Amino acid sequence: MRSNLVETLVGAVVLFIAGSFLYFAYSHANLSSNGGYHLIAKFDKVDGLAVGSDVRVSGIKVGSVLKQYIDPDTFMAVVEFSVDPEIKIPEDTFAKITSEGLLGGNYLVLDPGGSDEMLADGDEILDTQGSVDLLGLLDKFAGSDDKKSD
Repeated sequence: MRSNLVETLVGAVVLFIAGSFLYFAYSHANLSSNGGYHLIAKFDKVDGLAVGSDVRVSGIKVGSVLKQYIDPDTFMAVVEFSVDPEIKIPEDTFAKITSEGLLGGNYLVLDPGGSDEMLADGDEILDTQGSVDLLGLLDKFAGSDDKKSD
């Protein structure tokens, strides 16, 4: 009977610790809605950008990517993302997809413009640059010697 009590207490402690880890992970993973406003941007390609990726201004996270899909009319990649409501984005902002490094993931960078008009919930950023294919660039660079000898 005594060993059953000890096993039950140890099991309860393990469950409590596991629950604490889950709570910590959920609260620090930005899975909950931040109440920000949503914006849209269209890109020619969004390689490496995923739902949940960061949206940054001047290197600081101000939002996250919510959704990606193809526009059936233009075949452009549409990215919906949220921005912290305290950050007001000018309408002439430039959006580009860049990588954290050679092996890192991609994120969305917003370079604010100088307009006095600010984007509202549901607006679209018109000036965009899609992701750069690093392997394609390396392939072109490595293959450049073959074309010089002709």
